[in-house]
Amino acid sequence: MAKAGKSWLSDFVLLAAIWGSSFLFMRLGAVEFGPLPTAAVRVTIAALFLLPLVWLRGLLPVLQKHWKRIFFIGLLNSGIPFACFSFALLSISTGLASILNATVPMFGALIAWLWLKDKPTAWRIAGLVIGFAGVALLAWDQASFKPNASGVAPGWAVLACLLACVCYGISASYTKRYLSGLPPLVTAAGSQIGATLGLLLPALWLWPARMPGASAWLALLAVGVVCTGIAYILFFRLIENAGPARALSVTFVVPVFAVFYGVLFLGESVTPWMVGCAAVIVCGTALSTGLLQPGRQRALLR
Repeated sequence: MAKAGKSWLSDFVLLAAIWGSSFLFMRLGAVEFGPLPTAAVRVTIAALFLLPLVWLRGLLPVLQKHWKRIFFIGLLNSGIPFACFSFALLSISTGLASILNATVPMFGALIAWLWLKDKPTAWRIAGLVIGFAGVALLAWDQASFKPNASGVAPGWAVLACLLACVCYGISASYTKRYLSGLPPLVTAAGSQIGATLGLLLPALWLWPARMPGASAWLALLAVGVVCTGIAYILFFRLIENAGPARALSVTFVVPVFAVFYGVLFLGESVTPWMVGCAAVIVCGTALSTGLLQPGRQRALLR
């Protein structure tokens, strides 16, 4: 049992470090490719990386049996969110985008309550209120809907990030209800194929007139293979081994890595307001997902 716990923790930290870098790579790709082509190239590379692994392990029959639901979850869990974040990163920092991404477990808890009837305790309801207050404060600071130098208004970028987080929350409950027990590799590969099919035509329509440079292609290669292909194997394995709430809570740690990468490689700045709002969001999310339970802590101290 201890060995399993150690394996779960190592997957958790590794996934946070990998997904933290995805904001950096998406930013580098979106500047030259544009949002939709960036998302499409990312999932296509991931699908090409994962599908041979499914075939080599003899799991194609499993994918063929459940392809409809797996392809759908791919559009919801990869296609739409990746396009939203690629759009947002044209006008807001990778650090801000990753902090907004930390609301995923909160949306997941709310959706599980409404859909799976996972009724929250009073503390978890309080956590939802606190978390959404933190989001509102952070969004208010970026509420301008006037285009900046990038041509995209920060307010729309924030809304795009939150839409992506809602999609992640829905997909976690959907996976738990309809795809439990499937091999993580099958779910990861099939979801990327589904996202590729969903984004293919819009991406071709919006493909840049000028061929992107080598750095943009390398960024999308990294985000496709490492941040998507390998990362989603880890993510769906976390859902199986630790449950959807704990798997989604990896987004608490992602901003630490994303902010570090942004400051180191892009020269981004971190404001005290961002740090304060991030603390409120993380506290609210920890309460809303049940990871922080004050009542239980008091009982343990008695």
